[in-house]
Amino acid sequence: MTDTNDDAQRRAFWAEQMEAGHALVEDILQFEVAECGEGLADIRTAAETGGVEMFFSDSKIVDDLDRIFFIREGLVGDLISIGRDMNERGWVLKIEDGYRTRDMQTRLGRKPEVFDSIVQKCAWEHGGTPPPELVFRRALVLVANIPKAGTHMSASAVDISVFNRDDHSEVWRGGPYIEMSEITPMRSPFITQEQLENRLAITAMMEARGFIHFPFEYWHFNKADAMAHHLAGLPAPAQYGPVDWDSATNTVTPYTDALGPLNPLEKMEAEITAALERAAVV
Repeated sequence: MTDTNDDAQRRAFWAEQMEAGHALVEDILQFEVAECGEGLADIRTAAETGGVEMFFSDSKIVDDLDRIFFIREGLVGDLISIGRDMNERGWVLKIEDGYRTRDMQTRLGRKPEVFDSIVQKCAWEHGGTPPPELVFRRALVLVANIPKAGTHMSASAVDISVFNRDDHSEVWRGGPYIEMSEITPMRSPFITQEQLENRLAITAMMEARGFIHFPFEYWHFNKADAMAHHLAGLPAPAQYGPVDWDSATNTVTPYTDALGPLNPLEKMEAEITAALERAAVV
């Protein structure tokens, strides 16, 4: 039985899950992708056209950058169907995030609210100032520092929350969007049974339409990319990979450097020092 107040158990679970996530990223980087060249579709417009009630985040993703609520054209119909399924259940699907540009993902990886949480968890895991290599390793899992593993850059993923349709209260999953801790993995033992059931009910509705859950973040779902194919046991190649998107022409260009880190280790070292100073850990 898990003692939810046992710090050692929490630390061990966090480390175990992060290592499993790193192994998954390594597998994804090896998975074949044959980019299909499909354009993107506006999720908000599709929901309005389909008469589906959906919510959309009104926060900036990082700095002054607005979120881009677009997804591949071949996926938007399934996403709207999920929204309709949730409406019929008495829920409202909230899209927290969709497609991310290279710049968005790079800057998100250094966003203090996100990066500081990762550094602090690494300090807690390590028992002191964490080595840069540990933070770099955890960032590969939690902020997709390599484009091929970053399904938002493939326009094949959404981050979501879910709300009750009658009073707009959140269907609580144990933490908000975004939470960086030992409760972040989908099946964390450090949440209540009700919270786990909420997570699994939401996941069942997403996966019924082919959107696979990322095991290490309870809010992230993606489809038809390398990660989704690998997790679902589907054959290669996957049809969606990281792309630059021209919104004026709705054309995509595959990354030529999909395996290179967005924030290299030497850049991350300076960010770690700044994060630790902000947290007064050093």
